[in-house]
Amino acid sequence: MSAAPVLLTGFEPFGGESINASARLVAALDGRVVAGRRVAGLILPVVFGAAGERLLDAINRLRPALVICTGQAAGRAAISLERVALNLADSAQPDNAGVRLVDAPVVPGGPAAYWSTLPLRPILAALRARGLPAELSLSAGGYVCNHVFYTLMHALRDAPAVRGGFVHLPVLPEQAAASGRTPPPPGLALAATTEALEILIATSLAETPADA
Repeated sequence: MSAAPVLLTGFEPFGGESINASARLVAALDGRVVAGRRVAGLILPVVFGAAGERLLDAINRLRPALVICTGQAAGRAAISLERVALNLADSAQPDNAGVRLVDAPVVPGGPAAYWSTLPLRPILAALRARGLPAELSLSAGGYVCNHVFYTLMHALRDAPAVRGGFVHLPVLPEQAAASGRTPPPPGLALAATTEALEILIATSLAETPADA
């Protein structure tokens, strides 16, 4: 029997853009073997509800050993390791289906929040040791990224052997250059984010829960 895969997700472009850094990352790692596990990539729609449903379907189908969801965050200069998912969907920006949610729960009746179960501090140390910009973050926002993060952690609440979490990525340099902003937002090359996620995956698979 083959080893359970690592499920890695990203998002389609949104907000009128043609690129999403997380989708490029998923394409770069899909099918690659990291720390003895095959990476199964999945691109999620930037749509409340549908994104979570697509994620849950993949978890049920693949039975992964580890789930890492990623999204892009314009303006952030470092790879952001999200610590907490909130049971809240609230954003001024509509999703790709034109839906804007305000003060809405991700899971009605669910807990207010879930912590990431990734070994965040060992990951942070490993990334910084390789000279990669990384930080811990206490806010995944209220948009579809947080919606997916909470959906993931709610699904894994009774599966302690399967770790999961969410990572925000800086935009790619070409996105930063095309933004038209002065100064342009910080960007991070795809090679750097790909290396960072390989380190994140390997560290997550190597650490035991007690190490986190």
